[in-house]
Amino acid sequence: MRTLLVTGAAGFIGSNFVRMLLRRRDDARDVKVVMVDKLTYAGNLANLEGLFDDPRFAFVKADICDVAAMTRVFDQHGVREVVHFAAETHVDRSIMSSGPFVQTNIVGTQVLLDLARARNVDRYVQVSTDEVYGTLPENRPDVKFTEDTPLAPNSPYSASKTAGDCLVRSYFHTHHMPVLITRCSNNYGPYCFPEKAIPLFVTNLLEGKKIPLYGDGLNVRDWLYVEDHCEAIWTVLNKGKPGEVYNVGGNNELTNRQLVTKILEAMGKTWDEGVEQVKDRPGHDRRYAIDASKIKRELGWEPRFKFEDAIRTTIQWYRDNEKWWRSIKSGEYLKYYEQ
Repeated sequence: MRTLLVTGAAGFIGSNFVRMLLRRRDDARDVKVVMVDKLTYAGNLANLEGLFDDPRFAFVKADICDVAAMTRVFDQHGVREVVHFAAETHVDRSIMSSGPFVQTNIVGTQVLLDLARARNVDRYVQVSTDEVYGTLPENRPDVKFTEDTPLAPNSPYSASKTAGDCLVRSYFHTHHMPVLITRCSNNYGPYCFPEKAIPLFVTNLLEGKKIPLYGDGLNVRDWLYVEDHCEAIWTVLNKGKPGEVYNVGGNNELTNRQLVTKILEAMGKTWDEGVEQVKDRPGHDRRYAIDASKIKRELGWEPRFKFEDAIRTTIQWYRDNEKWWRSIKSGEYLKYYEQ
């Protein structure tokens, strides 16, 4: 059996990743998955419902910054591979307070790297973001982020992820660890926490509230369906070359205004009844766009889902799982949202 540690397994992308492994009947049958999550505000055990009775899955509540706890995880379960999702990820929260981002995204990564190196693991995948590259010119649609684009983070969140990536890179060059880094564009799909754009927009409309649109709404993002992203990570884990970075994109560049328009159309709402323009975020990057030609060329991965189909699937999931998101959009989350 391959023993795979998945950090942040109760979060959005992590939970979709372990669900993907459960569904696979070919190359994941011999994988034991050790799921670790601190269960902070964005980690939700409900995201893993249906997995706990499967003998291939084990869940441990632990903080990746806790050396003693993570040492027990590695040693008790015999971890041989690591996929590191666990992170503080929300830009707005990092603007309000950067401390948790430095702790989790930098110190937590260092703890995992040291434990993995000491045990000579077979593979370590760092799941990162295109935000480490900074921003792109709006008037040059031909220019996209490649794996060789200089790192130029513009928010405390992206700076902390950049630092984590640099640590991972250094362990390859200094210690010859079999590490790999993936950098993805904006994800969407089931189980995405409602502070993120698409689930926030969808659930607000379901509640009869308006979509808060930052500034002029012309910031551009590339949207990647979470199932495509999970397949890409699995591909990199199994086929990627140690020491390499692989960009993962959805080929779906949209301005925020275009994104909002598509969601309004899918939900039968008009602009006037569904949108409220709000003050722009400080330091808001104008454009992200991923060149994912390397992972297609070298590993054979490319996105399968069309945005128009996947966004309707996503909207329907939030319609069908109202209890899940309503329990989140209350209490402390509501206080944060007001801030």
